Amino acid sequence: MPTTCALCRRVVRDERIPDPQVVQEHHLRPEERATSPTVLLCRPCHDQVHAVFTNAELRADYDTIDALRSADRLDGYLEWIRGTDKLRISVDTSTDVRDRP
Repeated sequence: MPTTCALCRRVVRDERIPDPQVVQEHHLRPEERATSPTVLLCRPCHDQVHAVFTNAELRADYDTIDALRSADRLDGYLEWIRGTDKLRISVDTSTDVRDRP
């Protein structure tokens, strides 16, 4: 059965999933795994979320899929990823993210 990424809403068809990590479970409240709700994200979206937000930011301000979808930092990314069928992208965590508490 195809999987839809909760963030970008792209459909990942079964035949595109030879790698079991192409769709990943994202904990909406990182570091609270036992109680955190989860959503399924395609690998590019999961990587991008963790590249632009710290775990503290995710817990405090982006702990719902609606909050993530409306985040200014993801605007350009979501517009771009929705227009591609890529399931692997190169994502670098910025120094800015690493330096945030």
